[in-house]
Amino acid sequence: MLELGQLQAFYGPAQALFGVDLRLQVGQMLVLQGLNGAGKSTLLKSIVGLEVQTRGRICMRLDERAEPVDMGAWPAYRRVRAGLGYVAEDRRLFAGLTVRENLLITGGSVQQLDWVLERFALLKPMLGRSAAQMSGGEQQMLATARALMMRPRLLLLDEPCEGIAPVLVETMVQTLIDLRSQGLSLLVAEQNRQLVQAADQVVELVAGKVRDSTTR
Repeated sequence: MLELGQLQAFYGPAQALFGVDLRLQVGQMLVLQGLNGAGKSTLLKSIVGLEVQTRGRICMRLDERAEPVDMGAWPAYRRVRAGLGYVAEDRRLFAGLTVRENLLITGGSVQQLDWVLERFALLKPMLGRSAAQMSGGEQQMLATARALMMRPRLLLLDEPCEGIAPVLVETMVQTLIDLRSQGLSLLVAEQNRQLVQAADQVVELVAGKVRDSTTR
């Protein structure tokens, strides 16, 4: 599904990732761990093609029968069209739009909207509410649901459980586990213990390098 080879990332002259190797199989969940500044967000941005310059291989298998394709030179929109979904730590919602409008702005179908709302049932009574009137946890669910409207094959999430109410953390964790069981591949930067225990692979980053990788 995804393979990173000797990935380096830069913000201008400042290097943030140093030779990261990583492999994620189809239908698996990989959880990234590390302290603030370890490079977790940078790694996700590097994969999706946002804000950083990269060197090395960012390969994704676009078809089960095809060889992996190196996406390192592709713009972000082409990577999304190839099957990447991304939920940033700051969620990047359209605050003045309603929940329904935030979901449908992706161009997804009404059928896909129904499918997404089955996974995030708490959003159903909020469809007419503006994103600005939602709690942090509700916004996180909306951001994740919006990414799913694009029918991604690989979903990248940056700290989806950070700073939200415990009851919504439980909902988010269980939803991600359920999505993995339905065949969606997940790469999640997260410290939540339950999500870590459910992961197929846990990778720890320290100062932009892989310090430890555990496969279950």
